[in-house]
Amino acid sequence: MPEKPAAPAHPAAPDAPTAAPAAPTAAPEKSAARSDWEQRIGKPSDTRLTGTAAVAAPAGLSAEDGTGLVRLDWRPVAGALGYLVHRADSPEGPFTPLDHLGGDVLAVPHPPYADTLVEPGRAYHYKVASWTDDGAGPLGAETVTGTPKAPGEAPAAVEVAVDAAAPTSPLPRVWNRIIGAEHLSLLLWDKPGPGGSDTAAEYHEALGKVRDELGVRAVRAHGTFLPETVSVRPDGSFDFSGLDEVYDRFLATGLKPVVELSFMPEELAKDPGYTVFDYKALVSTPTSWERWGELCHALVVHLQERYGRDEVAGWEFEVWNEANLEVFWNGTQDDYHLLYAYAVRAVKAADPRIRVGGPSSAAAGWVGALLEYCRAEDLPVDFVSTHTYGNAPLDFRPLTRAYAEATGRPEPEILWTEWGVTPTHFHPVSDSVFSAPFVLRGMKSALASTDALAYWVATDQFEELGWPPKLFHGGFGLLTVGNLRKPRYWALWLLNQLAGDRAPVAVSGDGADATVEALATRAEDGSAVDVLVWNGTLDQSKVAGAAALGRSTTVRVTGLEPGARYAVSAYRVDEAHGNIRAVWEEIGGGDWPDAPQWAKLREADRLPAEPLAPVLADAAGTVRVEVELPMPGIRLLGLRRA
Repeated sequence: MPEKPAAPAHPAAPDAPTAAPAAPTAAPEKSAARSDWEQRIGKPSDTRLTGTAAVAAPAGLSAEDGTGLVRLDWRPVAGALGYLVHRADSPEGPFTPLDHLGGDVLAVPHPPYADTLVEPGRAYHYKVASWTDDGAGPLGAETVTGTPKAPGEAPAAVEVAVDAAAPTSPLPRVWNRIIGAEHLSLLLWDKPGPGGSDTAAEYHEALGKVRDELGVRAVRAHGTFLPETVSVRPDGSFDFSGLDEVYDRFLATGLKPVVELSFMPEELAKDPGYTVFDYKALVSTPTSWERWGELCHALVVHLQERYGRDEVAGWEFEVWNEANLEVFWNGTQDDYHLLYAYAVRAVKAADPRIRVGGPSSAAAGWVGALLEYCRAEDLPVDFVSTHTYGNAPLDFRPLTRAYAEATGRPEPEILWTEWGVTPTHFHPVSDSVFSAPFVLRGMKSALASTDALAYWVATDQFEELGWPPKLFHGGFGLLTVGNLRKPRYWALWLLNQLAGDRAPVAVSGDGADATVEALATRAEDGSAVDVLVWNGTLDQSKVAGAAALGRSTTVRVTGLEPGARYAVSAYRVDEAHGNIRAVWEEIGGGDWPDAPQWAKLREADRLPAEPLAPVLADAAGTVRVEVELPMPGIRLLGLRRA
């Protein structure tokens, strides 16, 4: 078993990894599984909608002309899960949904919203609809017009105002409760991995890094019932010896599993040829719902016997993966509800303390339907889980609160068990700086409305549609093959550096709270204030950056000790900082590094603090720090009383 990685020193950035892939491998041709995926990924397994009651259209819509953008705002609507912005070239329409090219759900969870898919000087006309799990409602009555400004000689200005004397509130660490990963049996992979790497060792090391550096506590991975982990004996009993080896190694990391009850063992599958991914995960309905329930119950009892009832009682069990897509389920919505019913009863029969949920759906679907089914059938649902990409997560609290009121049961938690900048494999945005402020936007948006927002995934040791053909291939991982940290990783690392409780912060100026956003924290004794500010957009036509969206930013902190001296440190992520792909391109690029290139990449795989000039609080207890904030870009400023 690989040695457990040592924890890095904080608050300095962690050192580079020590493991390295060896000889390069050739890029594979497109696999049959990948071709099948691309043909089926957009097809729903069942087209029925939930039937949630309609909510009102938004009112109070306004548009503000900004540099390189139009900033839209409106009044939130009770019961809405989000909002769908529509745009037209004339006030009469036609109005069509604004597509920011994220490849998934277009509705945003709340205002304000910045339209950056614009040309300076051109007029655009907007309406907004409320969003439920039935889709968009009617357009609001109001039409507003915005005309983006051309950039001037200097970047447009933004101010970030932090009140260090105001009462603080807890900062929900929604980013580190769960992270996604490829199936855990990769911990036992014994063949050469991508680029000649040691997949098992690197996978283990990656889990150690996200544990120690990002504070991650649990891992959600596909394939609890893959052939290498479970089989059916001739007498009909279940053999979990393969899973034992996987879980023994995984639990040695100190992390907890989110047990995804998937996929279907061949002996239980109604259609044993219905598979997905290169590793042929079986996604068929079962021949017998009772046997499916027996499998789920036997799994829990086995885990209890091996790891202890109290230990297993602290894990979440999630029923299936994205059954609302044809590529992951050959049944209907009703079939999924039966799958859930047999699973939750089986798990709870072993221990009612174990937390069970679903529907683990794609594109924020089927959540209301599952809650309605559980209410009608008097079934427990401890959490609802779903996925989205290329956007901040929607707000499902209206549905979970309505379920709790109707049943008298506790309100289910809301776990986004997959979330990321794109749902597309091998997409260049995954290696880009653009994705770093995207991560911070999503996490900030989720603070009030979710219990966990799990980034998908930890590492590019990932084989769903074929192994990585080269080092920077647009992989989903926060870490590359070889465990180099991508800009998205550094975004989460900076978020995890925030010390103390959340302090009030207000952003004003051009693009405030729509492209430029901020979080701030303050130590209990007032001796330390951290301010994390970022500049990003959902608009993936700007993956390479956009000079017009760069902002000159003043960070103003009030409520400090008058006359006190504060040391100031800064971290930044932009095209020139925390961007390991840029380093790779500077030293020649290509498919896989040779030994000297690996040495250079490891040396560059760090994010050092930059000391700034100390500042003195004025007679009113205020300090100001000026920073340039490109798009995409992140700054973390730390003030420490000297």
